Amino acid sequence: MSIGSVTRRSALVLALAGLTLGSACSSVYRNHGYVPTDEDLAMVEVGKTVREDLPQLIGRPSSAGLLEGSAWYYVGSRWEYYGARPPVEIDRQVVAVSFGETGVVENVERFGLEKGQVVVLSRRVTDTSIKGVGLVRQLLGSIGRVTAGQLVD
Repeated sequence: MSIGSVTRRSALVLALAGLTLGSACSSVYRNHGYVPTDEDLAMVEVGKTVREDLPQLIGRPSSAGLLEGSAWYYVGSRWEYYGARPPVEIDRQVVAVSFGETGVVENVERFGLEKGQVVVLSRRVTDTSIKGVGLVRQLLGSIGRVTAGQLVD
């Protein structure tokens, strides 16, 4: 075996080791939950669409309001995994679809977080009364308090 082949082999091993270590230290992002896209939400007509149509239009909700027929909530979050560090939740959104007494959609609202505060990202409403904001704050307020073990089914 010549010195040139050993040097090339060593260089190749070092290059592969560097690529392996470099990729192990890059961030990996994972999404958890489900939030309908704006295009999907555009199919929901406030004042016309009924609760029974939503599963076909935008899917089933992550959770529903405590009061019968009050609202459906779609919750999604984005997590960053970096090496051996614990995962960090970097974004969370909640879409709240609230219904009138007859099951007709009254409000479609998208909430997010801005500097730890709940903010409205978009809103389509038939009236000015916003329902279920307390639950939305709870859903968004637990950001960072969820451990990786709680995410595993």
